[in-house]
Amino acid sequence: MMKKKSIPASKPFLILFLCQMISALDVPLDSKLLEELSQPPTITHQSPKDYIVDPRENIVIQCEAKGKPPPSFSWTRNGTHFDIDKDAQVTMKPNSGTLVINIMNGGKAEAYEGVYQCTARNERGAAISNNIVIRPSRSPLWTKEKLEPHQVREGDSLVLHCRPPVGLPPPIIFWMDNAFQRLPQSERVSQGLNGDLYFSNVQPEDTREDYICYARFNHTQTIQQKQPISVKVFSLDSLNDTIAANLSDTDIYGAKPVTERQPVLLTPTGSTSTKVELRGNVLLLECIAAGLPTPVIRWIKEGGELPANRTFFENFKKTLKIIDVSEADSGNYKCIARNTLGSVHHVISVTVKAAPYWITAPRNLVLSPGEDGTLICRANGNPKPSISWLANGVPIAIAPEDPSRKVDGDTIIFSHVQERSSAVYQCNASNEYGYLLANAFVNVLAEPPRILTPANKLYQVIADSPALLDCAYFGSPKPEIEWFKGVKGSILRGNEYVFHDNGTLEIPVAQKDSTGTYTCVARNELGKIQNEVHLEIKDPTMIIKQPEYKVVQRYGQVSFECIIKHDSTLLPTVIWLKDNDELPDDERFLVGKDNLTIMNVTDKDDGTYTCIVNTTLDSVSASAVLTVVARPNPPFDLELTGQLERSIELSWIPGDENNSPITHFVIEYEDGLHEPGVWHYQTEVPGTQTTVQLKLSPYVNYSFRVVAVNKIGRSQPSEPSEQYLTKSASPDENPANVQGIGSEPDNLVITWESLKGFQSNGPGLQYKVSWRQKDVDDEWTSVIVANVSKYIVSGTPTFVPYEIKVQALNDLGYAPEPSEVIGHSGEDLPMVAPGNVQVHVINSTLAKVHWDPVPLKTVRGHLQGYKVYYWKVQSLSRRSRRHVEKKILTFRGNKTFGMLPGLEPYSSYKLNVRVVNGKGEGPASPDKVFKTPEGVPSSPSYLKITNPTLDSLTLEWGSPTHPNGVLTSYILKFQPINNTHELGPLVEIRIPANESSLILKNLNYSTRYKFYFNAQTSVGSGSQITEEAVTIMDEGKMAGILHPAVVAGKGYSEILFATSPVMHTVRPTFYKVQPLYPRIRNVTTAAAETYANISWEYEGPDHANFYVEYGVAGSKEDWKKEIVNGSRSFFVLKGLTPGTAYKVRVGAEGLSGFRSSEDVFETGPAMASRQVDIATQGWFIGLMCAVALLILILLIVCFIRRNKGGKYPVKEKEDAHADPEIQPMKEDDGTFGEYRSLESDAEDHKPLKKGSRTPSDRTVKKEDSDDSLVDYGEGVNGQFNEDGSFIGQYSGKKEKEPAEGNESSEAPSPVNAMNSFV
Repeated sequence: MMKKKSIPASKPFLILFLCQMISALDVPLDSKLLEELSQPPTITHQSPKDYIVDPRENIVIQCEAKGKPPPSFSWTRNGTHFDIDKDAQVTMKPNSGTLVINIMNGGKAEAYEGVYQCTARNERGAAISNNIVIRPSRSPLWTKEKLEPHQVREGDSLVLHCRPPVGLPPPIIFWMDNAFQRLPQSERVSQGLNGDLYFSNVQPEDTREDYICYARFNHTQTIQQKQPISVKVFSLDSLNDTIAANLSDTDIYGAKPVTERQPVLLTPTGSTSTKVELRGNVLLLECIAAGLPTPVIRWIKEGGELPANRTFFENFKKTLKIIDVSEADSGNYKCIARNTLGSVHHVISVTVKAAPYWITAPRNLVLSPGEDGTLICRANGNPKPSISWLANGVPIAIAPEDPSRKVDGDTIIFSHVQERSSAVYQCNASNEYGYLLANAFVNVLAEPPRILTPANKLYQVIADSPALLDCAYFGSPKPEIEWFKGVKGSILRGNEYVFHDNGTLEIPVAQKDSTGTYTCVARNELGKIQNEVHLEIKDPTMIIKQPEYKVVQRYGQVSFECIIKHDSTLLPTVIWLKDNDELPDDERFLVGKDNLTIMNVTDKDDGTYTCIVNTTLDSVSASAVLTVVARPNPPFDLELTGQLERSIELSWIPGDENNSPITHFVIEYEDGLHEPGVWHYQTEVPGTQTTVQLKLSPYVNYSFRVVAVNKIGRSQPSEPSEQYLTKSASPDENPANVQGIGSEPDNLVITWESLKGFQSNGPGLQYKVSWRQKDVDDEWTSVIVANVSKYIVSGTPTFVPYEIKVQALNDLGYAPEPSEVIGHSGEDLPMVAPGNVQVHVINSTLAKVHWDPVPLKTVRGHLQGYKVYYWKVQSLSRRSRRHVEKKILTFRGNKTFGMLPGLEPYSSYKLNVRVVNGKGEGPASPDKVFKTPEGVPSSPSYLKITNPTLDSLTLEWGSPTHPNGVLTSYILKFQPINNTHELGPLVEIRIPANESSLILKNLNYSTRYKFYFNAQTSVGSGSQITEEAVTIMDEGKMAGILHPAVVAGKGYSEILFATSPVMHTVRPTFYKVQPLYPRIRNVTTAAAETYANISWEYEGPDHANFYVEYGVAGSKEDWKKEIVNGSRSFFVLKGLTPGTAYKVRVGAEGLSGFRSSEDVFETGPAMASRQVDIATQGWFIGLMCAVALLILILLIVCFIRRNKGGKYPVKEKEDAHADPEIQPMKEDDGTFGEYRSLESDAEDHKPLKKGSRTPSDRTVKKEDSDDSLVDYGEGVNGQFNEDGSFIGQYSGKKEKEPAEGNESSEAPSPVNAMNSFV
């Protein structure tokens, strides 16, 4: 079902409602339409009813009207026709009814006084104006009069009458003096509504001769002045002097003094009065009273309250003013004048009358032929007004008859009107207080439909908002309106649309599918017309990231975000406001695309910030509050109250907390007497407390200050309070930390902590020092010393206990009795040595020593313990002596035994024991000799394998550095290793202790062996040393074998040999066996800021799976475990904390409890990252291009030289041997004898792989030449990269030797050479 409703009058193309009935037509305010339609006259402007004019200027009586056709004008004066053509002084403006009466060229305004009325007429009717009463203004002079001076006794009342001349309009009255200065007014002296000046009581200062009343006439801009009035006030003293000259003494003393008087009303007089006021005017009621003291006026309304919001008091409450009065304001109003002697009152009965006012004024009526309508004229007033009708300015009773109209009191009813029924009707409502006149026309029109909305108008609306599509129309009869969507769409109906009476189509909730073309069709019985409009729906503007509440410290920086989303076809503008006003013009406010940043925030930046986003269709906003916090302002107004000898109350006023609540106050004090300028902590109180009771000490000149503290920090200290000096008193306390310690064997040094200045409690601070020997019946010995902290008692026995006390005193007395402390006189060195020293050897490295304690009397001091001095005399296995290094172990307290660790096996030692006190050590006991038994030896100092042959190897070794006993034999174990890293059977040989070399025979050719070698004593076997070696395969090549070398970083000798090409038909049987001593050793770390490279050496079974455990050093947390991929012997720990100490250990999976010893390392300190990505730098890219170009040129040159037969010494081993992978390496020149993969190099516990052999045709295969350029890398110290790779593992510093001429000159493949670089 179709809805209809009225559209608000404020919208575009809204209509002017010109009719009363629902069937009447509405005429839109369309200028083109109004120009085409016939319309009766309408008065648009006229002069006021009561028109007072300036007699010196031309008189202009206005009368403007509109109508179609334009109306003609005529005037009446005093009820008769005013023929302006006969008066040369009167003209009418063109196309207007306004009259201009020329006064300035000889005319007199008084001649044109009267009542004027204008009539505007055309073919459709006549409209009339109000009756305009023309009166010239008058400003007459004051009549001359002789004013007698006013002589008034002090305290009496006085009224100075103004009595201005009657003018038109009435003048404005004010009082001034001869200097044109307004006379001051007060509760005592004030001007009444009638212009008189009232004195409730006169004072001597009221005496003057220039009280002048002025009357200002606004219309003529003139001011009239009354003659000055003289007032002389006689005081009691002056009055007595005057009377004394003429009267007797009795009469003089009979003069009455100034006496107080109760109030008397000066105006209004009597106890009651009446007042009539018209509705809507301002009611002014006045009461002025005389009396001494000056009375005070109060107003009440009997039986009710004074109206709120409309009541005002003026003239020092002597005038009651009520604005916009109504009938409800009628009643009795009482004014009461009161002083200390009594009161007086007056009741004013107020009646509110009313000139006529409209309830329903008649409104223009536009009808179609045959329609009905009504004109209604309803008015009210007090008394009730009478209603009369006129038609075209003529009383309706004598106007031409119209069968379509019928008058019914205040209503005219029209039925089946025709075009001839058009007319202008006047309604007159009048009573004794005034009248109302209203024109309303009846315009009968017959017009086909017209659409006033522009064609193809585009409407743009935000989605989910109402869409209003206008179809402003006019026609008579009133057309019917229909809406269609699209060119051939069906008529719109349904609840999703609202159809307004003015033709507007409303879509309450427009959606995207509402977009399109809409057609409005208007039709009546005279015709039909249509119009198209277009609707576009836009996405709403949204703030997807709103500003948020921020708290920022003063002088900080803050940003508010305002990220928006909007329709792509709309251009948004973003405006920031602060407290709903523009942002301050300050460069600290930076407005970005999506944010507002405030730099260097100050307190005045506190407030609400709003982001407003505007488009042509919508507007959204979001706000956030900025709270600026800071340290509190310092407290102020410190006040000391309740001063007592030992306490005082301090109060203060907190400063601004700057948006962060004060948590507490800190009170500090200064002692201006003892420590001026130094402030000390006194106490603190909660932030809600502003007073505190402070305890005081005697003889202190106190000043206090207060510091406020909030979450941001401490305020500046307050200004110091006034000083307060407390009275002196004897000390309350004695010195602390009293001690008695002798510095020499024959003295006692008594020390104490001196009292601070404020602890002295008075002048003349001294100390009474007392002592006596403990446990001896002696009297106290006392001395009084100055303000010092030490006293030395001489001539005391050595190390004797004393009772000591120190008491403070000053000029007013002693402190309380002090407590006693025990001290000792000075110590001396102990007298005797410990006796009965015994040594019990536990094992080869540990012994236990015992001794008897010395008598305490011989200690002669505080027993601190015993010191054991011990030293090695000689090793029993080596008779040579060496430098004696004595070691000392201290055992605290009264201990009589101790352990001696870290002894060397099979050695002779001496020791002695000494007692220790605070003075030093006593004499030593006699030296005690003891010997340690044998232990297991250390590993042999070296193991060398030389003279390799097809089936033999020569082993040479050095004896252990620390034999730790008598060597009984050496144990040699060895086993073969095949090329799959499997271990063969283990062979063990025992060698006499006096041997230093051995030749092993019957070995297999070209076979790698692993050797384990250790020494033995009678106690057992020592640690072993391991080596590997290879038998040769061709004795003819022995000349090229280099001396064995130790591979750097391995920790053991690794001897590499070539083997003979002779082939054995019988190969040994190999078995996978466990090594005798599996172990992980030489765990090393290389730490950086956040990572560490961990490497280790392993001896044991093949294919072990390693893991690394680590944790923070000193922490009780569980170890963290990282699994190592494959069987590598290095790992990178990442994600470490800079500047932290870590512990690390390495273990192998499957070997329970088999781990390395712990190692500790520390990561580097954190550094600010200032690195630049080098790969993006232009200079680096250019350098890399140059290097690539040089390498390419080098490869081309090498290839050309090789093709021409030149020799290219790729590697020393290639020049001398067929197999490039089995070349021995010199230790001195760093040449590598074998090139191995990263994986095999990482597995140090595994034997080296056997290299492939060169084919007999002497060609170089790709796999053989891949390493041919390795020898040209510069030798560097091995180090780890971050990824764990070992830099320099395949490089060595090599000196090139002259090439032999018999060597092959066949060039390697350049492709393979390039691969060597890759």
